[in-house]
Order: sequence, then structure tokens, then C-alpha cells
Amino acid sequence: MNAGFYIIMAAQFFSSLADNALLVAAIALLMQADAPSWLTPYLKFFFVISYVALAPYVGAFADRLPKGQIMLIANSVKILGCIAMLFGTHPMLSYALVGLGAAAYSPAKYGILTEYLPHRKLVIANGWIEGLTVASILLGTVLGGILIHVRTSGVLLAIDLPLIDTPIDTPAEAAIALIVAVYAIAAVFNLHVPITGVAMKPLPTRPVDTIKDFWRCVGHLWRDRLGQISLAVTTLFWGAGATLQFIVIEWARTALGFDLSRAAILQGITAVGIAIGAVLASVWVSLDRSVRVIPLGILMGIVVIAMVFVHQVWLAVILMVLIGALAGFFVVPMNALLQHRGHHLVGAGRSIAVQNFNENTSILIMIALYSWLLHVGHSIYMVITVFGLFVAGTMTIVQWWYLRNRRVHSEEIERLLAFARAEVPGKN
Repeated sequence: MNAGFYIIMAAQFFSSLADNALLVAAIALLMQADAPSWLTPYLKFFFVISYVALAPYVGAFADRLPKGQIMLIANSVKILGCIAMLFGTHPMLSYALVGLGAAAYSPAKYGILTEYLPHRKLVIANGWIEGLTVASILLGTVLGGILIHVRTSGVLLAIDLPLIDTPIDTPAEAAIALIVAVYAIAAVFNLHVPITGVAMKPLPTRPVDTIKDFWRCVGHLWRDRLGQISLAVTTLFWGAGATLQFIVIEWARTALGFDLSRAAILQGITAVGIAIGAVLASVWVSLDRSVRVIPLGILMGIVVIAMVFVHQVWLAVILMVLIGALAGFFVVPMNALLQHRGHHLVGAGRSIAVQNFNENTSILIMIALYSWLLHVGHSIYMVITVFGLFVAGTMTIVQWWYLRNRRVHSEEIERLLAFARAEVPGKN
């Protein structure tokens, strides 16, 4: 990998670091306002609305301009969302604005990989980007937890700027002010993202044409015998992963007696496991063998249920790392396979937009269901059990779906796998 690849990685790392620290700070703002616990997950709900509503446009937009420019514009929108939060806009509305920037950022950060690198390096590159993303989740949630801690916030709030009256008066607001600086660092790296030289695709002249083009791309990926499997897996995984973020926080408070700061740090520990799994997958799993990791998704759902029986901190740490490792090992190859099929079928930016649409629709549905279960009075232990059974059950269905494809459409599957194998020299 050359220097340009590491610049892309650095830009992604700092932007994602700020995203995850900001979620903890936004939760602290809601708790500061005495919001009920079932309302907290709706922060994520508002964040991902833009991914779903604007999916037809952000993909086409990502293919219209150099990816570095898109990433810079998107980071600027995220900074505006933070500033709105500081000046008293409701945390959910402000976080929705940050989500708008994230929705525009995503097709660019993933799409540039398929433009900049040969396909034989996609699994390795995804291992890097997922590993660093997960590291940023870990460090971001830990950073958010540290920034809202009473000792850290006390130091930050004691800083006084002469003749300047700022709206920063609480620990959460002090945290958000520093998070703006992290976004600014990401923006500096965005300025140096390499231009790949890939021909830009013009936007359709009418908005309705953009929507038609998007649904054409959706159809292409869902009809592809390998694309549909990888898309189903990533859709289910990211919906489950977003919900698990909030489950871990509520579970840590109930089962372990943690406050938000410590619960956020425990949530970040899950990311250690994901990073381990992502790195191992990038080394051991080639593109043409990606579908073999689906059973790990089934196992992850079963292991999640074990959270119900854990009340010791040391055991909780081990369990979080194990869950994360299983998740990282099976999602990285699936992401790479989906990008490979999407690039050849509809183009890099558009394929990521389709992926985001499906994954974030899943997040909206699963977050709403999780919030509803808490709102009607179910315990976090019941929620964990239902969640684990759902993940294991849906992944089992996807595994059956793939095996059926292998049986009924064997020639087509073998041809697609051979095509993937041909792009990985030395693999047979």
C-alpha cells in the first residue's frame, strides 16, 4: 500500500473517531435533560434517516466529484451539526445534521477503495479500513466517556477565554467542542486524498431519473447470486450492530452498575474484538471464499445471549471481545465481496449507496423495535435474548439461501466465484 492509501485511512479514522465520541456526548445531553432511557436509541434513528432518504442521491453524487472533495464537504456538514448542538438545537435534530454529512461521506470513503486499488487487494484494504474504523469506534467511545467524566470536564470547563462568552457550560458541551477539533483534523487529511483519475459520472438531469437509476442499482445487486447474499448479511449485521451499541450501554448500567462514562468504555471494548476479527479475516479469507464465514454470524447471535448470565466485569470484558471478534471476522469478507460485485454491476459510489440504504433501513427498524421493547416495560435481559435469537435465526436463513443458490444455480455461482478468484493471483 502506498502513501495515498494511508491518507485515506487517516481521514476515515479521525472522522469516525469524532462520530463515535459525539454519540456518547449526545447521549449525555439527553440524560442531562432527564430524557427517558427508551428515547436514547432514537439518536441513532435520526442519524441514519439521511442514509435512507438520500441514498439515491449520495451515491450518484459520490460518482460525480473526486472522492476527496466529497469527504471534505461531508466533514464540514458534520462540524455544522456539532455547532448547532452547542448553540442549543435539540440533540436529535443536530445529530440528524451530522448524519446527513455521514451519509454523504460513506459512499466516498468506500468507493475510493475500488477506484484506487486493484480488486485483489480489496479484502486486505477492507481489513485495514474496518480495523481502523473499529479502532476509531473503540477510541471514540472511550474518548467520549473520558470527556464527559466529571474530572475531565472539570478541567475543560475551567478553561476561560478572555472577553469571549461561549455556550459551553456543561460536561457534554465541553466534549462536543473538542470533538469539533477532531473533525477538523479529518478535514485536513481530506484535502490530501489522492485523485484516482477515474472518469466522473454525470448526474441525471432530473431528480426522478436519479431515483429510477438508484432502484435499478438496487435491483441489480439483489438479483446477483452473490451480491444478494453479501447484501443480506451486511444489512442484518449493521442493523444488529447499531442496536447492540445501545444494548451494551443499558446492560452495563443494569447488570454491572456502570455509569454512562464506564458503560461507553465497555462498549468500546467490543471494538477491540472487531479489530482482531477484521485483521484475521483480511489475512485468512480470500475474496472467493468470503461466503464461508456466514456460520460465524449464527454463532455470534448465540454468544450474545450469554450476556444475560454475566454480572462480573472481567467476564463481561472477555464476552465483549469474543462477540466483537466473531462480528469482525465475518463482516469484513462480506463487505469486500459486496464491493467487488457492486463495482462490476453498478459502479463504486452507487453500490455503496445501495448498501447504505439497505443497512440503514435495517438500523431504523431494529432501533425502533429495541426502543419499543424498553418503552413497553421489557427488561434488558429479555431484549438481549430476543436480539440474540433474531441474529442467529436470520443468519441461519441467509446460510440456507446461499446453499440453495449453490444447488439450484451452481453454474452461475461457480462462474461468479471463479471471476472473484481470477482477481486474486495465487489463489485456487
